[in-house]
Amino acid sequence: MSWKWKWLAVFAAAALALGACGQSKQTAGTEKESSNQTAVEKQEKPKEEEKTENEKEEAEVDYAGAFSEALAELEKAKQGGAVDFGKVESIYKEKLQPLVQKRDAEFEDTLDQHITNALAAGKDGSLEPLVVKQIFDKLMQKVFYTTIKHEFTEAEEHWANKEEVKEELEEAKAFYAILQSTVEKRDVAYGTKLVDAINGAFAQMEQAVQNDDALSFALGKQVVDKTLMKTFYLASGALPHGYAAKAAAAAKENAEEAKVEQAEGWAFYQSVYPYMKRHAAEEADYILKQFDLQTDVKTLDPKAVNHAFVRGWAKVALHEYEESKENWGQDKSVITALEGALFINMIENDIKTLLGDKAYSTLNDQAARYLEAAKAKNKAEADKWLPQIEAALQQVVEKAK
Repeated sequence: MSWKWKWLAVFAAAALALGACGQSKQTAGTEKESSNQTAVEKQEKPKEEEKTENEKEEAEVDYAGAFSEALAELEKAKQGGAVDFGKVESIYKEKLQPLVQKRDAEFEDTLDQHITNALAAGKDGSLEPLVVKQIFDKLMQKVFYTTIKHEFTEAEEHWANKEEVKEELEEAKAFYAILQSTVEKRDVAYGTKLVDAINGAFAQMEQAVQNDDALSFALGKQVVDKTLMKTFYLASGALPHGYAAKAAAAAKENAEEAKVEQAEGWAFYQSVYPYMKRHAAEEADYILKQFDLQTDVKTLDPKAVNHAFVRGWAKVALHEYEESKENWGQDKSVITALEGALFINMIENDIKTLLGDKAYSTLNDQAARYLEAAKAKNKAEADKWLPQIEAALQQVVEKAK
């Protein structure tokens, strides 16, 4: 079997595993970040002393340093140099794998398997080193992203202990620091202010801890989370700078480069696929198939991928507003109202392209007014804006077909 067919087989298995994982999450129910339900909560919690020891062990690991060292070794392939995969495997197993396995257990994921398989395939020559680098890089970024979510959940669970909450928040900020360069790249490419949004949200959360304002903390958490999701969307499926577009353009001249960029899009997409899968399964699976390395990169359709993303995020936003309506008068109604607004913001440029700048401005304003009504528990005001928001989002879904 040639190396090309071998590494295609590797990712066929990976795609199937991820699809199954997403389906199991969907079947298990519409689990929400705002409800703080995670797989780890369903299991017996470790004893406090055991947890303390685990936290001490984690605090001693330089995740950023280990990640950078492994990437530097894999980066040698870019200049045509030989990669010491044994070294990368050692770094991964000794420093990073325990963290990956914890997130796999918590979020019902299989990232350790994918990373381990990719490194082994790079070592035996059945997977191109540059493809391995992208898989390792972007899947580890997902681990750091889900670890931020984990730290937020820990902070909310231990809200009464403000010193512990502060520690969890600092840990979340440290893991975000590893991802910040990815966010900065999207700001440069799209003229966005994602870094500012995340920094502002962290500042809001720190103030919320001081003020003992759990709702403000939860709202800040959503801004960090959804802004990182927007980062991964812009990197994978947005136009014109997402990897779907880059891979399709490269396919016209350099098939090998196109495959590397297809892999990069696939790996970035893993951070948001499970979320979209729960509320827009058809769109989520279509995007996954387009990025699958078994798919001929010459047939990858960036506009179709982009439109699938737009429909998917619009459907997710509609679900958030439905949740807000169902939980009216509770904090969850406010949190999901903000989530709906953040998903609208996620596809800001796409809505402007499909419906026009004025239509986006109107929708954004309506989302803000609904959020304020939810905070004030003003049902009459909320009922004034919600039907208009839902109608606009349905129009986005139709226009993106």
